[in-house]
Amino acid sequence: MKNRSRTEYSLLNIIAGVGGYIINTILGFICRMVFVQCLAADYLGVNGLFTNILSMLSLAELGIGGAIVYALYKPLAENNEKKIASLVKVYGIAYRVIGITVGVVGICLMPFLDIIITEQPNITESIYILYLLNLFNTVITYFYSYRSSLLIAAQQNYIVVGINYTVTILQSIFQMIILVITHNYMAYVLIQTIGTILYNLIVSRVAVVRFPCIVSKDIEPLPNNEKRALFKDIRDLTFYKVSGLLVNSTDNILITFFQGLATTGIASNYTLLVNTLNSLLGQVFNSLTASIGNHNATESEDRKFKMFNFMNLMNFWIFGWAALGIVFCSSDIVRLCFGEEYVLPLTIPFVLALNFYTVGMMNAVWTYKHTLGLFRYGRFLQIITGILNIIFSVILGRSWGLFGILFATFIARACTNLWYDPYAVFKHGFHKLSIQYLKKYLYFLIVLLVAAVACRFSMRLIFGSLVIRVLLEIIICSIVTNIVFFCAFCKTAEFSILKEVVTNIFSILVKKK
Repeated sequence: MKNRSRTEYSLLNIIAGVGGYIINTILGFICRMVFVQCLAADYLGVNGLFTNILSMLSLAELGIGGAIVYALYKPLAENNEKKIASLVKVYGIAYRVIGITVGVVGICLMPFLDIIITEQPNITESIYILYLLNLFNTVITYFYSYRSSLLIAAQQNYIVVGINYTVTILQSIFQMIILVITHNYMAYVLIQTIGTILYNLIVSRVAVVRFPCIVSKDIEPLPNNEKRALFKDIRDLTFYKVSGLLVNSTDNILITFFQGLATTGIASNYTLLVNTLNSLLGQVFNSLTASIGNHNATESEDRKFKMFNFMNLMNFWIFGWAALGIVFCSSDIVRLCFGEEYVLPLTIPFVLALNFYTVGMMNAVWTYKHTLGLFRYGRFLQIITGILNIIFSVILGRSWGLFGILFATFIARACTNLWYDPYAVFKHGFHKLSIQYLKKYLYFLIVLLVAAVACRFSMRLIFGSLVIRVLLEIIICSIVTNIVFFCAFCKTAEFSILKEVVTNIFSILVKKK
C-alpha cells in the first residue's frame, strides 16, 4: 500500500467529500422529484416514517465510531499491526452485538406500526414487508461498518466516501429508471437493499486488502485494562452525542408550538440553506479529522498547538465568510427561489448566522477534543445546554417569537459549550491557559465586524434585477470579506503555515499532472 503525506490524504478526503456531497445532493433532489411524480403521497410519508424510526434505533451506535477511530490513530501511526487487529476484532464483536440488538428491537416495534399509522395508507404493498426491508438495510451495515472505521482512521476516508457516493449515485439512477417504468415502491426499496449490501461488501473487501492483519487467525485479545478504557470512551462519547440531540432537535418543535406550522415552514427555507452550507463545510473538517489524529499521535505538544492555531484561523476564515453570506445574501436567495411571501426580517438571517458561526467556530476545538481523546470532559454539559435551551426558548419565544427561540439556542450554548470545550482542550490537551483562545476569539470578532460593515456599505452599490442582485451580493460579499481577512492575518504565523500548505497542495497537483 502506497504511503501518502498527511497533506495528500487531507486533499483527497476533501475532494472526495465535497465533490461527492454536491453531486449526491443534486441527484438526491432529482430522485426525490421523480419519487413524488411516480408514487402516491402516502409512499413519501411511509418512507419518511421508516427513516425516522430507524434513525432513532441507530442511536445505539452513537459514540462507538468516534471511539474506534481515536483508539486506532496511534497503532496506525506506529504501524502496529497486532494492536490494529486486536482493536478491530473488539469493534467487530461490538458492532455485531449492536446490529443484532437493533434488529431485535426493530422487529419488536412492528406491532406498534398500526398505532403509529392511524389511517390505512394508500399503498399496495404490505407495510410490514416494507418495514422489514428498511430494517434489514440498517442492520446489515453494522456487520461491516467497523472496517470502514479502520479506513477512516487510516486517513483513507476518500475511499469510503468514494465507494459510498459511487454506489449511491448508481443506486439513485436505477431507482429513478425503475420508478418511471414500473411505479413500484417495492422495486425501489429492493434496489436500495442491493446498494447497501454492495457498498458494505466492497468497503469490507478494500479494508481486508489494505490491512490483511485484521483477518489473521491468531489475533491476540485486547488486554482487560485497555478494554475498560475503551468502553469508558465509548460511554462518554455516546452520552455526549445523545445529549447533543436534545439541543439540536427541539427548535422546530418549539417554533411550531409558539408560532405555528406556517412559521416553521417559512423558516425552514432559511434553515435549509444554512444546513446545506453547514453540511458542505462539514465535509472539509470531517476530511481533516484523521490527519489531525495522526498528527496528534506522532508530533510534539508544541507542534500540535501550532497546528491547532492554524486550524482555528481556517475555521474562522471559512465560517466567518459563510456567516456574512447568510446575513447579506440569504433573503434575496429565498426571495428568488420561493417568493416574496417567504422572506423574513433581517433579524432572522442574523440570528441564524450567529448560531451558524458560533457552532462552526467550535470545529477546531471539537476536532482536537475528539482526536486527543478528551471525551469525558463536559460529557454532562450537553444536558444542561438542552435544558437551558428549552427554558430560554419558552421565555424568549413568548416575547420575541421566532427570533427569541433561535436566539435562545445561542444563549444556551454561550453559557456552556462555547466556553467550556475550549477550556477543556487548552487545559487538558495543550496544558495552556484558555485566555489565549479567548483573546484570539475576540480579535476574530472584531475582524468579522469590520468585514460586515464593509459588506454593508458595498451592498448599497448593487442594482438590477433580482437574479443580478443575488449574483452581485455573493460576489461582493466574497471579495470584500476575503480582502478584510487577508489584511488582518497576512502577517501572522498561522498565515505562513497556510502559504506552506497551499504550496504543498500546488506541488502535489503539479506532480499528479
